[in-house]
Amino acid sequence: MAEDLKGAILQRDGETYAVVPRTPAGILSPENLSAITEVVKKYKIPVTKITSGHRLVLVGIKKEDIDPVWQDLNMDIGRATELCFHYVQACPGTAVCRFGVQDSLGLGMNLEKRFYDMEMPAKLKFGVSGCSFCCGESYVRDIGILGKKKGWTLIFGGNSGGRPRIGDVLAEDLETEPLMDLINKVLVFYRDNAKKKERTARFADRMGVDEIKKAIGI
Repeated sequence: MAEDLKGAILQRDGETYAVVPRTPAGILSPENLSAITEVVKKYKIPVTKITSGHRLVLVGIKKEDIDPVWQDLNMDIGRATELCFHYVQACPGTAVCRFGVQDSLGLGMNLEKRFYDMEMPAKLKFGVSGCSFCCGESYVRDIGILGKKKGWTLIFGGNSGGRPRIGDVLAEDLETEPLMDLINKVLVFYRDNAKKKERTARFADRMGVDEIKKAIGI
């Protein structure tokens, strides 16, 4: 991300930029949709892409248009390159899906509110699935949460990048508040003991799942 430009990511042409508006758990309001449509038209933005993290990226913005684009969008920045909380990827769950057994969308919104400003040693991604079909890709996210009839399953240390890793199951059959408390504990342990830029997958490999469980009282 360009240090002197608000929420702007320089593209491979070396001239234009991309911005990612924040869309908690992938949710867009009618006002958001209208603003994005008007901005794309007004500034002749050539590419609007849905990302793997259930966000929209606006690509091909001129340098002088970056600040006006953000003003017209009136949306927060969806952090895409910094070492921090990036996003919650959540399936619809019981909100609309006939297969959902837990409210993954509601949980995703709560996770955004509770952990968005938490400092992290590396980028952090959540995946929340409302049933065992795992549409939120929970096993390949830093923090994965999977809904079953008896409660939530908490998964840690997944990654889908260049060195893929299936996350470790830390606990099962959790109600929502105990789940949130346990997520906080594992994130604090990770934050306080990980090396800079060390993603949870490599941290889990280095520490071992038994040590992580012990540290958070499981």
